[in-house]
Amino acid sequence: MAQGKEAGGGLAFRRLATPEEFRAAEEVQRLAWGLTTDSPVPAPMLRALQDNGGLVLGAFSGATLIGVTAGFLGREEGRSFHYSHITGVRPDQQNRHVGLALKSVQRLEVLRDGLDEIRWTFDPIQAKNAFFNLRRLGGRPDRYYPNYYGPMGDSLNEGLETDRLRLIWSISDPHVESRLRGELPSPADDEARWRRSQALIETALGGPGLRRPAAIRTPAQPEAVIEIPLDLANVRSRDFGGVRRWREAMREAFTAAFQAGYRVEDFAVVTVGGEKRAGFFLARAPREGDAA
Repeated sequence: MAQGKEAGGGLAFRRLATPEEFRAAEEVQRLAWGLTTDSPVPAPMLRALQDNGGLVLGAFSGATLIGVTAGFLGREEGRSFHYSHITGVRPDQQNRHVGLALKSVQRLEVLRDGLDEIRWTFDPIQAKNAFFNLRRLGGRPDRYYPNYYGPMGDSLNEGLETDRLRLIWSISDPHVESRLRGELPSPADDEARWRRSQALIETALGGPGLRRPAAIRTPAQPEAVIEIPLDLANVRSRDFGGVRRWREAMREAFTAAFQAGYRVEDFAVVTVGGEKRAGFFLARAPREGDAA
């Protein structure tokens, strides 16, 4: 890899190389996740990954490290892939599309290494992450992990069980390439799909004017939607008990859907009845005997 990759907005992307850069990556993590009691991935570990088959990339604005992604070679059932453990951007730089650029550079580097798949986990209750991972990058979740990391003390996870979706990013797939080119379904297509999909979590407006789960439905239709809170920070600040209810409902809905053979295909923010709502689109995988 060339030592520096220039991008729009005066940003450059390259592998971290010096002790000072690896230490700076610790600070980026602290800021990105609001770490207080939990520790970042330490600089010596990042250096060890970099020098032994892993990939630790930085986004630089001038000489300042503003974003980092770090991962390593993974294997499962004989298949090799890159496992992307962290990707974080300083909060004051998150309006510059740094995360998308970092993942794009990571994709190119992994392809050069002869791999065609990157995996990671993310919290499905956070709409911004879901939108980024599925809608913008074209990744597709395939597994739900309840309380994957156990208790965590950062500002994003404190007080919640750390449920995660595992994401498969098939980086040479035409679907991924089209999403990276910005080719997305239209709002009308998204709204039509929302309306025809079975709601696995039925919701209702609660006392604070926020949606809460009201019932969980058994998946039974060809297409389904799992709704999540559009603005988690707002729900957390006004109705923290509602956040826990969302977590429990999402766990039940995703578990049932995966067990029933559904695949997560996309994520969208739609306007229904004048209200913005967010959710994952799922489809039942074809079963033996289904008509072509």
